[in-house]
Amino acid sequence: MGAVCCRPTPIDFDGEVNLFHFVLLRCVGKGAFGKVRVVQHKQGRELYALKYINKSKCVKMKAVANIIQERRLLEEIDHPFVVNLRYAFQDDENCFFVLDLMLGGDLRFHLERLGSLSEETVRFYVAEISSALAYLHEHKIIHRDLKPDNILLDEQGHAHLTDFNIAVHYSERRLLTGVAGSMAYMAPEILAKRGYTYTIDWWSLGVCAYELIFGRRPFRGKTNSDLTHSISKDSLRFPEDCESRCSRPGLQALKSFLDRDPARRLGCKPHGDGFRDLKKHPWFQSIDWDTLDSKEQTSPFIPDSKKANFDASHELEELLLEDNPLKARQRKVQDINNLSAEMRQMEEQFAPYDFKRMQRRSYYPSQQLVSTATATTSTSRPVTPMTIPNDTNPSESITAYNQKAPHSISIDEGSYDPHAIRMSDVNNEKAY
Repeated sequence: MGAVCCRPTPIDFDGEVNLFHFVLLRCVGKGAFGKVRVVQHKQGRELYALKYINKSKCVKMKAVANIIQERRLLEEIDHPFVVNLRYAFQDDENCFFVLDLMLGGDLRFHLERLGSLSEETVRFYVAEISSALAYLHEHKIIHRDLKPDNILLDEQGHAHLTDFNIAVHYSERRLLTGVAGSMAYMAPEILAKRGYTYTIDWWSLGVCAYELIFGRRPFRGKTNSDLTHSISKDSLRFPEDCESRCSRPGLQALKSFLDRDPARRLGCKPHGDGFRDLKKHPWFQSIDWDTLDSKEQTSPFIPDSKKANFDASHELEELLLEDNPLKARQRKVQDINNLSAEMRQMEEQFAPYDFKRMQRRSYYPSQQLVSTATATTSTSRPVTPMTIPNDTNPSESITAYNQKAPHSISIDEGSYDPHAIRMSDVNNEKAY
């Protein structure tokens, strides 16, 4: 008779999404104030990445506006080369993002393991991320933190842009002036503090491409001051063996991405003309742009599914050191008026989202529908969420997913940008 009281409470899958809808699997990443772990939906059995952010830490780091901004931006976008939002919800302690699961690790992991990537591989990834950037810029969104750490691979080796924590909408009529991003990948116009728009993302893509091919960044410095000077003033130089590692069209593409004049920089012409120019560049002659977004092309680099493409210490840390491990909890009944202003803001503005039931919309400049299609009606591209069969142990199916702690800074110095995380103690050279 005692077993009756231990019977689990039935899960209401018809109600609002919450943590009870998911099986919690292994922890695969750790950020500034949150973690990432693999989860499986209990009803559909799809696998996702769960990014959860502690509310109290978020308030202490003055990052509430960033979390809400990231949540709203992710609801707006849906692209084959973006780590897309599938669900969003919160409980009393955390805010949750349920995202496309990427099992191939990030490009930082592979760069550190291999030293560099082939020109063919880098060209393919630059093409895929260019498609994502063109899409974002069409929606008036700047990523602002493009770097190898924020490019994740799926099992087939396709590249996806992630981490929209400091992404922001922009307007051509009013330039952004906030110093935001990871300094080693910042465009000169950010450091000059004279205003910038989407052109900074194309510079960052050029830095990534250079680093992936040659195993080192084009501009370096031992201090932030030295690095700022290098980005702003130093001539672009290539290693002595550059022509054995990169074709002349490739070197020319890198020079064009890393042009300090945004008007001449590859990809930067307005109204989509920059992306059209990029697709015609000789370096991308081998790319079939008509089939790129449908992922029909085979990636030159496919991650080894038999190896862990992430730092396994995250799982060990979760098991041994976490004093408050994540688990599904019923929400407490509380008066929202008794919460702090920041906690109340998260409670009210970090709204739930379910991609199977809700239409994507933009909150900028005012709420408007982006698409009238939900996941159950859309057939425009391959479905990203993964499903494992009923007879498979989900914990044995996960090989890798990597979401590293960000090394980004966003310092608001006289800027009107409201989405700045103030993290002046971040070392921009941590990756090396």
